[in-house]
Amino acid sequence: MNFLKYHALGNDYLVISPQDAPEGLAPERIRRICHRNYGVGSDGILLGPLESRVCDFGLRIFNPDGSEAEKSGNGLRIFARALWDQQQVAQSPFTVETLGGAVTCTVAPGGRSVTVAMGRVSFQSTDIPVGGPHREVLNEEIVAAGRTFTFCAATVGNPHCIVFSPAPSPEEACRYGPLIETDARFPNRTNVQFMRVIDRKNIQIEIWERGAGYTLASGSSSTAAAAVARRLGLCGDRICVQMPGGRIELSFDDDFAATMTGSVTRVAAGKMAEEMFA
Repeated sequence: MNFLKYHALGNDYLVISPQDAPEGLAPERIRRICHRNYGVGSDGILLGPLESRVCDFGLRIFNPDGSEAEKSGNGLRIFARALWDQQQVAQSPFTVETLGGAVTCTVAPGGRSVTVAMGRVSFQSTDIPVGGPHREVLNEEIVAAGRTFTFCAATVGNPHCIVFSPAPSPEEACRYGPLIETDARFPNRTNVQFMRVIDRKNIQIEIWERGAGYTLASGSSSTAAAAVARRLGLCGDRICVQMPGGRIELSFDDDFAATMTGSVTRVAAGKMAEEMFA
């Protein structure tokens, strides 16, 4: 099975053509491929390009635990770069269909930077989803391992729980992230971001990613966290999100439609041995 490997600020994905996986990817094969010791190792798999009736390309996104993700900002940037490397797209905008909705991608000259129109961010509980009455999920409380956090929730096609923290750290994300991810109020589980607002134009986050665990960067997490900071009036329309892996730039229109710009780096191309799955 052939693959391409890229990372977006340290968040790495394998791009696999459906021609190399004509019967799809079973969860147990996904888990083995993504395993850091027994497989190729990655934060997920991008299966595409697929046919789409509504967009130029279709894409399926898989987490390392074998589950399927609705959307991934970093994954979309990587997929766009892979299409560009294979000369399937140029510098004109093109559209990609995901389970979390359609997006528009633009690859900058040289391919090292990609902009994605991620769609509109919603804070409505029924959209995310979050249990309880219909509402905007803003400044509520959640308890994990005996600690009470203030959180907001949002969706940009996939669910996010943004937790306020005075000093986000990997240790905090790894300790409390898995507990919040699986909290009963999130029926589809949730991505978790621990966020500190630095000033009107900058925020810092640490990320626990649903189905993947601790990760250095995330495009959809950046989008959701920045949208919450703007919704609460803590930041303006343009926000730089700082993560351990690097920075992503976000901008929002009046209806919270988000545009994300960040880097992509090509890592390798290779072929998996069938022996790996034995």
